[in-house]
Formats: sequence, structure tokens, C-alpha cells
Amino acid sequence: MTKRDVARKAASYQAAGRTQDAMGMFEPLLADLKRILGGEHPNTLRTRGNLANAYQAAGRTRDAIEILRPLLADRERILGAEHPDTIANRGNLANAYEAAGRSRDAIAMFEPLLADLKRILGGEHPNTLRTRGNLANAYQAAGRIQDAIAIYEPLLAELERIVGAQHPDTLRTRNNLANASQVAGRTQDAIEILEPLLADRDRVLGAEDPNTLNTRNNLANAYQAAGRTQDAIDIFEPLLADLERILGAQHPTTLNARGNLANAYQDAGRTKDAIAIFEPLLADHQRILGAQHPTTLNTRGNLANAYHAAGRTEDAIAILEPLLADRERVLGAQHPDTLASRGNLANAYHAAGRIQDAIAIYEPLLADLERILGAEHPDTLAIRGNLAGAYQPAERHQDAIEILEPLLADRERIHGAEHPTTLNTRNNLANVYQDAGRPEDAMAILEPLVADLERILGAEHPTTLGSRNNLASVYQDAGRTEDAIAIYEPLVADLERILGAEHPDTLGSRDNLANAYQAAGRTADADRVRHRLGDGNSGSV
Repeated sequence: MTKRDVARKAASYQAAGRTQDAMGMFEPLLADLKRILGGEHPNTLRTRGNLANAYQAAGRTRDAIEILRPLLADRERILGAEHPDTIANRGNLANAYEAAGRSRDAIAMFEPLLADLKRILGGEHPNTLRTRGNLANAYQAAGRIQDAIAIYEPLLAELERIVGAQHPDTLRTRNNLANASQVAGRTQDAIEILEPLLADRDRVLGAEDPNTLNTRNNLANAYQAAGRTQDAIDIFEPLLADLERILGAQHPTTLNARGNLANAYQDAGRTKDAIAIFEPLLADHQRILGAQHPTTLNTRGNLANAYHAAGRTEDAIAILEPLLADRERVLGAQHPDTLASRGNLANAYHAAGRIQDAIAIYEPLLADLERILGAEHPDTLAIRGNLAGAYQPAERHQDAIEILEPLLADRERIHGAEHPTTLNTRNNLANVYQDAGRPEDAMAILEPLVADLERILGAEHPTTLGSRNNLASVYQDAGRTEDAIAIYEPLVADLERILGAEHPDTLGSRDNLANAYQAAGRTADADRVRHRLGDGNSGSV
């Protein structure tokens, strides 16, 4: 087999997705070409680029960059700055930077590259159109969502006109616009793009094409963002199995799907299942991508959130404090992920009883989110609710009510009455009413809310369990002790079975049950429950 035949066969392997086979041929071929033709021969230069592309396709992004940077310098010197191979090399290096999480470096290459392509090839050349999409991708990765959408929307219209609605580049841009819409809080817009897009990609590209698999993942993410958690899990579970079979367990797309499934489990209240995925996934990301890669940083944050949800607050804080510093340094203070880390750390402080520390983060964070993301972005709405939740234990009840009443109206208008975040806001407003001495107003929210939560989220979801506890507490405050006990008794049994006997929520509800027994004159029952608590003074939830 000639060297040309080897190069063609390696290229065909790469085109077929057989990346390991392609690398296995390109690596010895490159060594042979350097020895026979020299390092600057066009065929040698081309093979260096092909090997870099294969490395990137295999997730070996740093190896790809180590080839592409000196290769670009060589091509500029040997072929000239405007040679097609040099221009392609600039795009490939920018793509590799983005894949490595170096969004700013990618943007710094894509912006002048796009200007050059428009001048040399014209605005409607496929390479120019593709580079516009790549620049939008980089903007999105850098947190510049509106800049990304401002490219995607007209680009999609032009692609449909120039290459047709079913062209792979058009399908890709539909997918990217959906993702950007979701990040911008336009979840329903994203779903309305992704559902027909998945059908189109399945028909045009096939069920196992990487782009089709990616769209399945994106649709599941959109369902999750819309509160349709079980619909998301129903996509993520078989998708992960398919990705492990098709791409391999260590491929970046497979690793990403593992994290997405863990997030969906956590949203569904399956915290132990989430942690069981996140812990080994973090180790894999650190080993494969490096400790400072944005994806690794995301997984650190997700594991911290899962620890928090499992009641392991100090473990969460131990991750979140250095993570915030790392994100500010790597991504910048205004990146959405950095803003999210500030909120997550405040949440953990709140859970640990460090209320003033939490408020000191929440108040300026809310102002920043309203300025950067807008008042109706999901992250902004979440921090409004969290700040109200921190005001509550600080006994700033009226401040909390003044946030929660308009927040509930906003959530019902934006997300709908049955969205999980709307249900949660109803619960939180009832809690504040109770603490403010308005038990009848609290009861008027909680009685229908518990029924809605059991129907929508299920009886064992953490939010449902919390609302059952809260309704019992309101009954007790209103003197309806027997009604409170009738809720607490099965609730404690459920919490022990689902969360474990030592979980803070379990301990709190057992203490509440003991207090209710005491108020009903059932001293022996109260003593029996308090004996199980140990010190009998865990406090209510």
C-alpha cells in the first residue's frame, strides 16, 4: 500500500467515525513522511493537520492544539496567510481552543478569520457561513448569549435560502439556536425547535449519527429546564447506553451525557443516584480534560449541589469556595457559570445556618443578574426566591413577602402554574406567611399545593415531602394538632426510608412529630420519638 493509499484509508476511517483506527494509521504515516519527504512538504503538513483533527475528534484536544499551533506558523511561512490550507488551519485551531474551554482564545481567532473569509471567499461561501456559526458557538461558550443569538437567527434564514432546510449545516444551526434560546431562558422556544429537528436529523442523518445523538441530548436538557424531568430521564438513560456503545465511555460526549443524567436524577429527587454518577465523573474529567477545564469546573459544581441536596452541606461548601475563585479566574466574573457559583455558595451558606454570609452574596448577585441576564431569566428569578428565603430566618418577613408575592405572579406567567419552580414559590410564600403570623393564608396555599405536588412530582419527591411537613406545621400552629400528627407520622416513615434516619430533614420532622405529640398530651409518644433523636432538640424544618 502506497503512502497515498494509507492517507486515503485513514481519512475514510475518520470520516466513518473510526477515530482510533484513523489515529493508528496517521501517526506512523506522519513519521514516515517526515523521514522521506521532510517536515515542510505539503503532504507532511496535510498529514499533521489530519492527525490533529483525529485527536480532536477523539477528545484529545490538548494533543490537537500542540500540533495545530506550530502547524499554523509553518503554513503561514511556507504557503502564505491566505492559502486555503492556512485559513482552514486557523479555523481548526480556533475550534480546538473552544473544545478545550478556551473560549476567549477561540473568539480572538474566529473574529478576524470571519472578516478574512468574507473578503476572500464572499459572505455566502459555505466556509464563511460555517465560521459565522462557529463564532456564535464561541460567544455562547463565553457567556455572550445575546451576541450568539444575534448571529444564529439571521444565519439560519440564510442557510435555509442558500443550501436548503435539510442541509446538515442548516440542521446544525437550528440545534445551536435552540441551545442558545434555552440558555437565554426561552425554554419553550428551544423545545419547539428541537422536537422537529430530532425527527429531521433521524431521517436525514440516521439514528446513530453524532449530530442526531447530540439533538436527543439537547431535547432532554430542554425538557428538564421546562420541569419535564421524567421526560428528560426517559431520553438520557437510553442515550447514555447508546453513546457508550457508539463513541466509547471516555468520549467527551459520553461524559457529558453522564453528567446530564445525574442532573436529571437530582432534579427528580434521586440524590444518591446523582452522587453515584458525579463522583467518578469528576475524577474522569480531571484526568481527561484537566482540573481547570470548564466542563471539569461544572462537574465540581454539580457534585457540590448534589452534596447540598443530600444534606452534606459542609462537603458542598468545601467544593464551592475554591470553585468560585477558579471560575472567576478562568471564565471571568460575569460569566453565567461564575454567577451560578456565587448563587450556589450562598445557597450552601444558607443551609449551613450562615444566613448573613448568604445575604451578603445574594443581594449584589441579584443586581448583577438583572443587569447581565435580565429580570425574567430563570437564574434571576431563582436568586429572587433564594434571597427571600434568606430574609426569612433573618426575621425580615415583610422583605421576603415583598419579593415572593410578585415572584409567584411572574413564575405563573412565565413558566405556568404547574412548573416545579412555580410550585416551589407557592410553598415558600406559604412558609413566610406562617412565620409572619398569617397561618390561615399559609393554609390556603399549602392544602391545594400538597395535592398538586403529589400529582405532578410524586409523593416521594423532596419538594412534596417538604410541603407535607410544612402543612403539618401550619396545622399545629393553628391548634389542629391531630391533623398535624396525621401528616407527621407517615411523613417521618417516608423520610427515613427515602433520605435515611440521620438526614437533617428526617431529624427535623421527627422533632416536629415529638412536639405535636407533646401538644396533644401524648407524653410517652413524645418521649419515645425524642429518645430516637438523641438530644431531643434538633429543631424543625
